[in-house]
Amino acid sequence: MTSVAAYAAPAPKAPLERTTIERRAVGEFDVLIDIKFAGICHSDIHQVREGWGKGIFPMVPGHEIAGVVSEVGSGVTKYAVGDRVGVGCMVDSCRECDNCRAGLQQYCDQRPTMTYNGIGKDGRPTYGGYSQKIVVDENYVVRIPDGLALDVAAPLLCAGITTYSPLKHWNAGPGKKVAVVGFGGLGHVGVKIAHALGAEVTVLSQSLRKKDDGLRLGADHYYATGDPKTFEDLKGTFDLILNTVSAPLDFAAFLSLLRTDGAMVNVGLPEEPVQIVLQSLFGNRRSVSSSSIGGIPETQEMLDFCAEHNLGAEIELIGASEINDAYERVLSSDVRYRFVIDTATI
Repeated sequence: MTSVAAYAAPAPKAPLERTTIERRAVGEFDVLIDIKFAGICHSDIHQVREGWGKGIFPMVPGHEIAGVVSEVGSGVTKYAVGDRVGVGCMVDSCRECDNCRAGLQQYCDQRPTMTYNGIGKDGRPTYGGYSQKIVVDENYVVRIPDGLALDVAAPLLCAGITTYSPLKHWNAGPGKKVAVVGFGGLGHVGVKIAHALGAEVTVLSQSLRKKDDGLRLGADHYYATGDPKTFEDLKGTFDLILNTVSAPLDFAAFLSLLRTDGAMVNVGLPEEPVQIVLQSLFGNRRSVSSSSIGGIPETQEMLDFCAEHNLGAEIELIGASEINDAYERVLSSDVRYRFVIDTATI
Protein backbone atom coordinates (compact mmCIF):
# COMPACT_ATOMS: atom_id res chain seq x y z
CA MET A 1 0.00 0.00 0.00
CA THR A 2 1.11 3.56 -0.74
CA SER A 3 -0.11 6.78 0.89
CA VAL A 4 -1.14 9.37 -1.69
CA ALA A 5 -2.27 12.98 -1.32
CA ALA A 6 -5.83 13.58 -2.49
CA TYR A 7 -8.86 15.86 -2.17
CA ALA A 8 -11.93 14.19 -0.67
CA ALA A 9 -15.40 15.00 0.54
CA PRO A 10 -15.45 13.63 4.12
CA ALA A 11 -19.26 13.46 4.20
CA PRO A 12 -22.25 14.11 1.91
CA LYS A 13 -22.46 17.74 0.77
CA ALA A 14 -19.30 18.61 2.72
CA PRO A 15 -16.60 20.77 1.13
CA LEU A 16 -13.69 18.82 -0.30
CA GLU A 17 -10.46 18.95 1.70
CA ARG A 18 -6.90 17.74 1.37
CA THR A 19 -6.24 14.31 2.83
CA THR A 20 -4.25 11.14 2.22
CA ILE A 21 -5.55 7.86 0.84
CA GLU A 22 -4.08 4.40 0.46
CA ARG A 23 -3.45 2.98 -3.01
CA ARG A 24 -2.94 -0.75 -3.41
CA ALA A 25 0.45 -2.17 -4.26
CA VAL A 26 1.09 -2.62 -7.99
CA GLY A 27 -0.09 -6.11 -8.91
CA GLU A 28 0.99 -8.34 -11.77
CA PHE A 29 -1.26 -6.67 -14.35
CA ASP A 30 -1.44 -3.20 -12.81
CA VAL A 31 0.01 0.12 -13.85
CA LEU A 32 0.83 2.92 -11.44
CA ILE A 33 -0.06 6.28 -12.96
CA ASP A 34 1.28 9.64 -11.85
CA ILE A 35 -1.83 11.75 -12.38
CA LYS A 36 -1.06 15.07 -14.05
CA PHE A 37 -4.56 16.42 -14.67
CA ALA A 38 -8.08 15.55 -13.54
CA GLY A 39 -11.24 17.05 -14.99
CA ILE A 40 -14.21 18.14 -12.90
CA CYS A 41 -17.41 16.56 -14.21
CA HIS A 42 -20.93 17.58 -13.15
CA SER A 43 -21.40 13.96 -12.08
CA ASP A 44 -18.71 14.51 -9.44
CA ILE A 45 -20.98 17.11 -7.87
CA HIS A 46 -24.07 14.89 -8.12
CA GLN A 47 -22.25 12.12 -6.28
CA VAL A 48 -20.55 14.22 -3.61
CA ARG A 49 -23.97 15.71 -2.82
CA GLU A 50 -25.74 12.35 -3.08
CA GLY A 51 -28.04 13.61 -5.81
CA TRP A 52 -28.04 10.17 -7.44
CA GLY A 53 -28.33 8.16 -4.22
CA LYS A 54 -26.25 7.20 -1.25
CA GLY A 55 -22.48 7.58 -1.63
CA ILE A 56 -19.37 6.05 -0.07
CA PHE A 57 -17.43 8.48 2.10
CA PRO A 58 -14.82 9.80 2.32
CA MET A 59 -15.21 10.25 -1.45
CA VAL A 60 -12.36 11.17 -3.79
CA PRO A 61 -14.09 12.14 -7.06
CA GLY A 62 -12.59 12.30 -10.52
CA HIS A 63 -13.00 10.07 -13.57
CA GLU A 64 -11.30 12.24 -16.17
CA ILE A 65 -7.71 11.26 -15.50
CA ALA A 66 -4.64 11.96 -17.60
CA GLY A 67 -1.14 11.05 -16.52
CA VAL A 68 2.08 9.16 -17.06
CA VAL A 69 2.90 5.54 -16.20
CA SER A 70 5.53 5.36 -13.44
CA GLU A 71 5.53 1.63 -12.66
CA VAL A 72 4.16 -1.55 -14.25
CA GLY A 73 3.48 -5.02 -12.90
CA SER A 74 5.47 -8.02 -14.08
CA GLY A 75 2.71 -9.25 -16.37
CA VAL A 76 1.87 -5.93 -18.05
CA THR A 77 2.28 -5.98 -21.83
CA LYS A 78 0.31 -2.94 -23.00
CA TYR A 79 2.17 -0.12 -21.28
CA ALA A 80 5.64 0.89 -20.21
CA VAL A 81 7.05 3.46 -17.81
CA GLY A 82 6.77 6.91 -19.39
CA ASP A 83 3.66 6.19 -21.47
CA ARG A 84 0.96 8.88 -21.58
CA VAL A 85 -2.30 7.31 -20.44
CA GLY A 86 -5.82 8.00 -19.30
CA VAL A 87 -8.44 6.46 -17.04
CA GLY A 88 -12.14 7.15 -17.42
CA CYS A 89 -15.27 6.27 -15.49
CA MET A 90 -14.56 2.60 -14.76
CA VAL A 91 -11.59 0.58 -13.58
CA ASP A 92 -12.90 -2.99 -13.83
CA SER A 93 -15.85 -5.18 -14.83
CA CYS A 94 -16.76 -8.86 -14.71
CA ARG A 95 -14.93 -9.50 -18.03
CA GLU A 96 -17.09 -12.58 -18.69
CA CYS A 97 -20.57 -11.41 -19.70
CA ASP A 98 -21.56 -10.88 -23.33
CA ASN A 99 -21.20 -7.12 -23.04
CA CYS A 100 -17.71 -7.29 -21.53
CA ARG A 101 -16.60 -9.77 -24.19
CA ALA A 102 -17.94 -7.42 -26.85
CA GLY A 103 -15.90 -4.49 -25.50
CA LEU A 104 -19.00 -2.88 -23.97
CA GLN A 105 -17.71 -2.97 -20.42
CA GLN A 106 -19.86 0.04 -19.53
CA TYR A 107 -22.89 -2.25 -19.80
CA CYS A 108 -21.38 -5.12 -17.78
CA ASP A 109 -24.14 -7.43 -16.53
CA GLN A 110 -22.59 -7.31 -13.05
CA ARG A 111 -22.11 -3.53 -13.30
CA PRO A 112 -18.62 -2.13 -13.88
CA THR A 113 -16.42 -1.06 -10.99
CA MET A 114 -16.55 2.71 -11.10
CA THR A 115 -13.38 4.75 -10.75
CA TYR A 116 -14.67 6.30 -7.55
CA ASN A 117 -17.68 5.85 -5.26
CA GLY A 118 -17.51 2.14 -6.02
CA ILE A 119 -16.29 -1.07 -4.45
CA GLY A 120 -13.45 -2.97 -6.08
CA LYS A 121 -13.13 -6.73 -6.27
CA ASP A 122 -10.90 -6.53 -3.19
CA GLY A 123 -13.85 -5.15 -1.23
CA ARG A 124 -12.25 -1.74 -0.78
CA PRO A 125 -13.75 1.59 -1.87
CA THR A 126 -12.42 3.07 -5.09
CA TYR A 127 -10.92 6.56 -5.10
CA GLY A 128 -10.76 8.77 -8.16
CA GLY A 129 -8.56 11.25 -9.89
CA TYR A 130 -8.47 14.18 -7.47
CA SER A 131 -5.23 12.62 -6.26
CA GLN A 132 -1.60 12.34 -7.23
CA LYS A 133 -1.43 8.65 -8.16
CA ILE A 134 -3.74 5.78 -9.07
CA VAL A 135 -3.24 2.04 -9.61
CA VAL A 136 -5.36 0.49 -12.38
CA ASP A 137 -5.45 -2.84 -14.20
CA GLU A 138 -3.85 -2.34 -17.62
CA ASN A 139 -7.02 -3.51 -19.37
CA TYR A 140 -8.93 -0.44 -18.11
CA VAL A 141 -6.28 2.08 -19.09
CA VAL A 142 -6.16 3.85 -22.46
CA ARG A 143 -3.31 5.46 -24.34
CA ILE A 144 -3.36 9.22 -24.92
CA PRO A 145 -1.89 9.94 -28.37
CA ASP A 146 1.09 12.25 -28.57
CA GLY A 147 -0.96 14.78 -30.53
CA LEU A 148 -3.19 15.49 -27.51
CA ALA A 149 -1.96 17.64 -24.63
CA LEU A 150 -2.73 15.91 -21.33
CA ASP A 151 -4.68 18.83 -19.85
CA VAL A 152 -7.18 19.11 -22.71
CA ALA A 153 -7.31 15.32 -23.08
CA ALA A 154 -8.39 14.69 -19.48
CA PRO A 155 -12.07 15.70 -19.97
CA LEU A 156 -12.29 13.46 -23.02
CA LEU A 157 -12.17 10.45 -20.69
CA CYS A 158 -15.76 11.24 -19.71
CA ALA A 159 -17.16 14.17 -21.71
CA GLY A 160 -15.49 12.94 -24.89
CA ILE A 161 -16.59 9.32 -24.78
CA THR A 162 -20.05 10.19 -23.38
CA THR A 163 -20.78 12.18 -26.53
CA TYR A 164 -18.70 10.21 -29.04
CA SER A 165 -20.37 6.88 -28.29
CA PRO A 166 -23.97 7.92 -29.07
CA LEU A 167 -22.91 10.06 -32.03
CA LYS A 168 -21.22 7.02 -33.55
CA HIS A 169 -23.99 4.58 -32.61
CA TRP A 170 -26.72 6.76 -34.13
CA ASN A 171 -24.61 7.37 -37.25
CA ALA A 172 -23.91 11.07 -36.98
CA GLY A 173 -22.05 12.05 -40.14
CA PRO A 174 -22.40 13.61 -43.58
CA GLY A 175 -26.01 14.17 -44.55
CA LYS A 176 -27.25 13.99 -40.95
CA LYS A 177 -28.65 16.88 -38.95
CA VAL A 178 -27.64 16.70 -35.31
CA ALA A 179 -28.80 18.96 -32.49
CA VAL A 180 -26.88 19.23 -29.23
CA VAL A 181 -28.98 20.38 -26.28
CA GLY A 182 -26.86 22.33 -23.84
CA PHE A 183 -23.50 23.93 -24.49
CA GLY A 184 -21.50 23.17 -21.38
CA GLY A 185 -18.89 20.63 -20.36
CA LEU A 186 -20.48 17.82 -22.34
CA GLY A 187 -22.18 19.85 -25.03
CA HIS A 188 -19.16 21.75 -26.27
CA VAL A 189 -17.24 18.50 -26.78
CA GLY A 190 -20.26 16.94 -28.47
CA VAL A 191 -20.39 19.83 -30.92
CA LYS A 192 -16.71 19.43 -31.78
CA ILE A 193 -17.04 15.69 -32.32
CA ALA A 194 -20.28 15.88 -34.33
CA HIS A 195 -18.69 18.52 -36.55
CA ALA A 196 -15.56 16.40 -37.03
CA LEU A 197 -17.77 13.44 -37.97
CA GLY A 198 -19.22 15.56 -40.78
CA ALA A 199 -22.75 16.19 -39.46
CA GLU A 200 -24.64 19.47 -39.76
CA VAL A 201 -24.64 20.63 -36.14
CA THR A 202 -27.12 22.85 -34.31
CA VAL A 203 -26.81 23.95 -30.70
CA LEU A 204 -30.02 24.31 -28.70
CA SER A 205 -29.19 26.38 -25.63
CA GLN A 206 -31.33 28.36 -23.21
CA SER A 207 -29.97 31.63 -24.55
CA LEU A 208 -27.66 32.99 -27.23
CA ARG A 209 -25.04 33.97 -24.65
CA LYS A 210 -22.51 31.41 -25.91
CA LYS A 211 -23.42 31.62 -29.60
CA ASP A 212 -20.06 32.95 -30.77
CA ASP A 213 -18.25 30.12 -28.99
CA GLY A 214 -20.65 27.56 -30.40
CA LEU A 215 -20.09 28.67 -33.97
CA ARG A 216 -16.33 28.88 -33.40
CA LEU A 217 -16.19 25.33 -32.07
CA GLY A 218 -18.07 23.76 -34.95
CA ALA A 219 -21.79 24.46 -34.78
CA ASP A 220 -23.47 25.44 -38.04
CA HIS A 221 -26.48 26.95 -36.24
CA TYR A 222 -27.27 28.14 -32.73
CA TYR A 223 -30.76 28.66 -31.34
CA ALA A 224 -32.19 29.77 -28.00
CA THR A 225 -34.69 27.34 -26.50
CA GLY A 226 -35.96 30.19 -24.36
CA ASP A 227 -37.54 31.59 -27.55
CA PRO A 228 -40.78 29.69 -28.40
CA LYS A 229 -40.23 30.53 -32.07
CA THR A 230 -37.26 28.14 -32.07
CA PHE A 231 -39.59 25.15 -31.71
CA GLU A 232 -41.82 26.44 -34.49
CA ASP A 233 -38.96 27.08 -36.90
CA LEU A 234 -37.16 23.76 -36.29
CA LYS A 235 -40.12 21.37 -36.20
CA GLY A 236 -39.26 18.06 -37.86
CA THR A 237 -35.65 19.05 -38.57
CA PHE A 238 -33.23 16.66 -36.84
CA ASP A 239 -32.14 13.08 -37.31
CA LEU A 240 -30.57 13.03 -33.87
CA ILE A 241 -30.88 15.16 -30.76
CA LEU A 242 -28.13 14.67 -28.18
CA ASN A 243 -29.35 15.95 -24.82
CA THR A 244 -26.41 16.79 -22.55
CA VAL A 245 -28.22 18.67 -19.77
CA SER A 246 -28.90 17.14 -16.37
CA ALA A 247 -32.16 18.97 -15.75
CA PRO A 248 -35.74 18.04 -16.73
CA LEU A 249 -36.89 19.26 -20.15
CA ASP A 250 -40.18 19.64 -21.97
CA PHE A 251 -39.64 16.41 -23.87
CA ALA A 252 -42.70 16.84 -26.06
CA ALA A 253 -41.31 20.15 -27.35
CA PHE A 254 -37.89 18.68 -28.14
CA LEU A 255 -39.28 15.49 -29.66
CA SER A 256 -41.30 17.62 -32.08
CA LEU A 257 -37.99 18.70 -33.60
CA LEU A 258 -37.19 15.18 -34.81
CA ARG A 259 -37.68 13.91 -38.33
CA THR A 260 -39.39 10.59 -38.99
CA ASP A 261 -37.33 7.86 -37.31
CA GLY A 262 -35.32 10.48 -35.45
CA ALA A 263 -33.94 9.77 -31.99
CA MET A 264 -33.42 11.87 -28.90
CA VAL A 265 -30.55 10.41 -26.88
CA ASN A 266 -30.01 11.51 -23.30
CA VAL A 267 -26.56 11.56 -21.73
CA GLY A 268 -27.33 14.06 -18.98
CA LEU A 269 -28.90 12.44 -15.91
CA PRO A 270 -31.29 14.59 -13.84
CA GLU A 271 -31.58 13.87 -10.13
CA GLU A 272 -35.38 13.75 -10.35
CA PRO A 273 -37.66 11.59 -12.55
CA VAL A 274 -38.71 12.97 -15.93
CA GLN A 275 -42.03 12.55 -17.70
CA ILE A 276 -42.52 11.70 -21.35
CA VAL A 277 -45.92 11.84 -23.05
CA LEU A 278 -46.09 8.87 -25.39
CA GLN A 279 -48.24 10.74 -27.90
CA SER A 280 -45.18 12.86 -28.69
CA LEU A 281 -43.48 9.74 -30.12
CA PHE A 282 -46.30 8.26 -32.21
CA GLY A 283 -46.56 10.64 -35.14
CA ASN A 284 -43.17 10.08 -36.75
CA ARG A 285 -41.87 6.85 -35.21
CA ARG A 286 -39.57 8.89 -33.02
CA SER A 287 -37.59 7.30 -30.22
CA VAL A 288 -36.10 8.28 -26.88
CA SER A 289 -32.96 6.58 -25.68
CA SER A 290 -29.88 7.03 -23.53
CA SER A 291 -26.21 6.16 -23.63
CA SER A 292 -23.58 5.54 -20.97
CA ILE A 293 -19.94 6.41 -21.67
CA GLY A 294 -18.25 3.78 -23.88
CA GLY A 295 -16.26 0.58 -23.60
CA ILE A 296 -12.49 0.51 -23.43
CA PRO A 297 -11.99 -0.13 -27.19
CA GLU A 298 -14.34 2.71 -28.13
CA THR A 299 -12.70 5.06 -25.62
CA GLN A 300 -9.36 4.39 -27.30
CA GLU A 301 -10.99 4.93 -30.70
CA MET A 302 -12.39 8.25 -29.47
CA LEU A 303 -8.98 9.46 -28.25
CA ASP A 304 -7.35 8.50 -31.55
CA PHE A 305 -10.14 10.30 -33.44
CA CYS A 306 -9.71 13.43 -31.32
CA ALA A 307 -5.96 13.41 -31.87
CA GLU A 308 -6.45 13.00 -35.62
CA HIS A 309 -8.78 16.00 -35.67
CA ASN A 310 -6.76 18.07 -33.17
CA LEU A 311 -9.75 18.08 -30.86
CA GLY A 312 -9.53 18.62 -27.10
CA ALA A 313 -11.75 20.13 -24.45
CA GLU A 314 -11.91 23.85 -23.82
CA ILE A 315 -10.58 24.08 -20.28
CA GLU A 316 -9.94 26.34 -17.34
CA LEU A 317 -6.94 25.00 -15.39
CA ILE A 318 -7.24 25.37 -11.62
CA GLY A 319 -5.34 24.52 -8.48
CA ALA A 320 -6.71 22.00 -6.00
CA SER A 321 -7.55 24.73 -3.51
CA GLU A 322 -10.09 26.05 -6.03
CA ILE A 323 -12.13 22.83 -6.29
CA ASN A 324 -14.97 23.92 -4.02
CA ASP A 325 -15.31 27.26 -5.80
CA ALA A 326 -15.25 25.41 -9.11
CA TYR A 327 -18.17 23.23 -7.99
CA GLU A 328 -20.26 26.32 -7.30
CA ARG A 329 -19.29 27.81 -10.62
CA VAL A 330 -20.29 24.63 -12.46
CA LEU A 331 -23.71 24.78 -10.82
CA SER A 332 -24.12 28.39 -11.96
CA SER A 333 -22.87 27.58 -15.50
CA ASP A 334 -19.87 29.85 -14.96
CA VAL A 335 -17.20 27.83 -16.75
CA ARG A 336 -16.03 27.72 -20.36
CA TYR A 337 -16.13 24.83 -20.56
CA ARG A 338 -14.44 22.30 -18.29
CA PHE A 339 -12.47 22.77 -15.11
CA VAL A 340 -9.29 20.72 -14.98
CA ILE A 341 -7.26 20.31 -11.80
CA ASP A 342 -3.47 20.56 -11.99
CA THR A 343 -2.79 17.68 -9.61
CA ALA A 344 0.70 18.99 -8.84
CA THR A 345 -1.14 21.43 -6.56
CA ILE A 346 -2.71 18.71 -4.40
